[in-house]
Amino acid sequence: MEQMIRFEQIGGPEVLQWVEVDLPEPGPGEVRLRTQAAGLNFIDVYHRTGVYPAQMPSGIGVEGAGVIEAVGEGVTGFAVDDRAATFGPALGSYATARNLKAETLFKLPEQISSETAAAVLLKGCTVEFMVERAAKVQPGWTVLVHSAAGGVGQIAVGWLKGIGATVIGTVGHEAKVEKAKAVGCDHVLLSRGQEDVAARVREITGGAGVPVVFDGIGKATWEASLGSAARRGLILSYGNASGSVEGVKLATLNQHGSLFVTRPKLFDYYVTPEERRAGAARLFEMLGKGAVKPEIGQRFALRDAAEAHRAIEGGQTTGSTILLP
Repeated sequence: MEQMIRFEQIGGPEVLQWVEVDLPEPGPGEVRLRTQAAGLNFIDVYHRTGVYPAQMPSGIGVEGAGVIEAVGEGVTGFAVDDRAATFGPALGSYATARNLKAETLFKLPEQISSETAAAVLLKGCTVEFMVERAAKVQPGWTVLVHSAAGGVGQIAVGWLKGIGATVIGTVGHEAKVEKAKAVGCDHVLLSRGQEDVAARVREITGGAGVPVVFDGIGKATWEASLGSAARRGLILSYGNASGSVEGVKLATLNQHGSLFVTRPKLFDYYVTPEERRAGAARLFEMLGKGAVKPEIGQRFALRDAAEAHRAIEGGQTTGSTILLP
């Protein structure tokens, strides 16, 4: 018998249940992955709360890394004892082992541990497509990154510095200022009404604003993002940590300087096997260069996933959080 976290209704962390399950042999095109670490991401919260609907009852978690224990018929490119990782789209990474389509796995380079992979793969590939393919950030640009001390934020800051950008970061607590500076922010601002973020961004940029804003917070930072973007600037709204942005009128984008806004999704940029391989390879390259240095700020036992969800929703985490079986 294996164990997994499952939920049967949407709700708070208390709906997450630790259950035993029978795991069959992997089918054609599948492998069995023994979990060594699973990643905690805000998308997991969105699935649990119904922002992204899941078919009930459902496993939870998309990111995980471990060792292949069995290989189904027709699988090529993977063998027993290979180390591999996935970022979905199938739910269920909060499990001691599971069967996965081989095409959704990435073979891990020797120098990248399973814990590092679980901490960085989803967030790192998210940063890859946002920085390099959605925003096409260029050396010398000054950009704004909200929640710069968070899991995605830290990786984004390192990546942006690695390609020669200047980074203005925001954090929600004074205690996170030094962390944001340590990961590479050139300027750190306090959000949540503690500073006028847009005014400070304008001051730093000589009144111009920034060509790109990376906003994973949502409702609480939307006005600051609008006020910080330069004429014809781009806001990448990639998350709803504070709630969804609602009631936006298109005229608002005109009034703030003919702005562009996108609500991007990872799997619209990682559609083909070629895109998936290229994106992951670029991430592994940035890890190898030291531009991306994922911090594992918290480790929880897999069975304590509900506690981990409370921590990330309460803004009590820094860097990445992983779950260990």
